[in-house]
Amino acid sequence: MPTTTKQFDAEALYQTLLGQVKDGLHAVQDAAIIGIHSGGAWLAERLAADLGLKDRLGFIDVSFYRDDFAKKGLHPDVKPTHILFNVDRAHIVLVDDVLYTGRTTRAAINVLFDYGRPARIMLAALADRGGRELPVAADFVATSVALDANQSLVLARAGDGQFSLTIEEDHA
Repeated sequence: MPTTTKQFDAEALYQTLLGQVKDGLHAVQDAAIIGIHSGGAWLAERLAADLGLKDRLGFIDVSFYRDDFAKKGLHPDVKPTHILFNVDRAHIVLVDDVLYTGRTTRAAINVLFDYGRPARIMLAALADRGGRELPVAADFVATSVALDANQSLVLARAGDGQFSLTIEEDHA
């Protein structure tokens, strides 16, 4: 059973990320925000509301696009991909909660290209824990954290929408 070892001020980290994305989209036309289920989707919802992009908000689930699908299997909580705007020539901010190996980002880009060809894809993550297996880097990141292999960084959202971010140790 995982045990929590450290908690971050996720709301302060969110404000940092919001400032970075706002600055990065300052002069961008045709901006859109797409969150990766589930933590990235939660962050994307808040970012879209705070940036006035609610009509340019989408969500994707990468379960069927992962290159390790056969090894990991299907997550029991698969969500539908929901993109109701034209992806062609859009400037997309792809949002994930934690950047780790880069495999989720690669899968998310594959999903996006099924919907069209964006002008640009920028990656935003609340936290980067290192450990990349693919050449992926975030354009916007609130914090970087070094973790051991038996640790995970977990974003949670309370009923009032407030975020918490914790390091959990897996004792399995």
